[in-house]
Amino acid sequence: MDLTQYRRRESHRVRIGEVVIGGGEPVAVQSMTNTDTKDTEASVAQIERIDRAGGRIVRLTAQGVREGENLKNIVGRLRGDGYRTAVVADIHFLPEVAAVAAKYVDKVRINPGNYRLDRGDLERLIEQCRERGVALRIGVNHGSLARRIFDEWGDTPEGMVAAAMEFLRICKAREFDQAVVSMKSSNTRVMVAAYRLLVESMEREGMTFPIHLGVTEAGNGLEGRIKSAVGIGALLADGIGDTIRVSLTEAPEHEIPVAQLLADHFARREGRFEVLHPERYSPTVFRRRSDVAVPITHDEPAQGFEVVEALSQNPTAELRAAILNRDDRRPVMVKRRYGDEDAETVAVKAAADLGLLFLDGLADGIWIDAPQLDAGTVREIELMILQAARVRFSHTEYIACPGCGRTLYDLEQTLETIKARTSHFRNLKIGVMGCIVNGPGEMADADYGYVGAAPGRITLYRGRTVVERNIPQEEALDRLLALIERDSNEKN
Repeated sequence: MDLTQYRRRESHRVRIGEVVIGGGEPVAVQSMTNTDTKDTEASVAQIERIDRAGGRIVRLTAQGVREGENLKNIVGRLRGDGYRTAVVADIHFLPEVAAVAAKYVDKVRINPGNYRLDRGDLERLIEQCRERGVALRIGVNHGSLARRIFDEWGDTPEGMVAAAMEFLRICKAREFDQAVVSMKSSNTRVMVAAYRLLVESMEREGMTFPIHLGVTEAGNGLEGRIKSAVGIGALLADGIGDTIRVSLTEAPEHEIPVAQLLADHFARREGRFEVLHPERYSPTVFRRRSDVAVPITHDEPAQGFEVVEALSQNPTAELRAAILNRDDRRPVMVKRRYGDEDAETVAVKAAADLGLLFLDGLADGIWIDAPQLDAGTVREIELMILQAARVRFSHTEYIACPGCGRTLYDLEQTLETIKARTSHFRNLKIGVMGCIVNGPGEMADADYGYVGAAPGRITLYRGRTVVERNIPQEEALDRLLALIERDSNEKN
């Protein structure tokens, strides 16, 4: 990592169908369908909408053999319609389905948490991918580490890296370089630390595999966009990342403009800034620079704060250098001006530029100078960035997955209903998950969880503990609210 300037991490080229990532290629954007993979017509139509929006890599879930086999029909229809979209199969639980999907798609994503290395499943898949020219993604999820990894490391960034490196070493030993790696989490601090640790581990072992970036379960609306931009932006600012997906609980094609905005925002970062004290920086261990208890927004009392404004085309590096070069511990408010008229654009850019400074414990206040927006909107954006960076919680947080072919209920509408009835709570985290694949693990930070258990059935969690199983969906929200109220009364 170069603290003085923007420089992309060196990676080698990986071909995914007709799309090439790594090797200095522009950062590619992608999405994932939320249709039933057995429904050829619906899946093809959604892939084509994503492609028209600019997403040339699209992933579909293949949770069983029937879904895996139907990928042949989906790819065939897609090509027949004239689309060259790179098609990726997402595999959970059943390694044998990866072998089926690899016959038809351009890339296969596997979760190390579902594989046993003593059975040779990975080696066989590598040889199959090599034969057809299929790429492979080693997709580590914070919430679904293998039991043996969890027992040794816990659900930590270090555990995520250990899981990834086992699989990457096998790829390297078998001279298979067409692999991509990801380290996803719904917690931006965990996610950023995991990717940075992964880069360090790969560098030590001479690996240059491309990196896929994403924040899981980011939610929807402005909040979901900001949370994704904080995590993804922090890594893009350090030159890490070859392809990105912004996971939103919305129609998948809505993800592409946000991802492209992020990719374009970091395509050109100019300026070099001397860093006198690099030893003060701890990119993988959170450490607050000052004694300020809670970071503030620009309209709150800021006595004793020093305002540091970024004026260059590389605001993140400029502000980080200015803070690291200070010889006092006075709190710092970071400031950046944005002339965009659209609140979403300002929010995404500001989150990407400034979020890293809070994730790393360097900044103590945020000042977004956006003259085209009203003061109330600017304050909301500032608060959302602080919350996404895990340094100040001011409103209910929703850890909501984007949905896929495994989703067991209308996730988008359900999330909106839950938000409407719970947004008045303060300092509360609620997980809203379409199924159990990553649910209990990825919402580990949540106080409560609402998880699809079967069609029309919901399981409620308090933290990681099941409270009620398989209850009718029409009763689930009322029971969740009753659970929250009961716990609140007991505390008081």
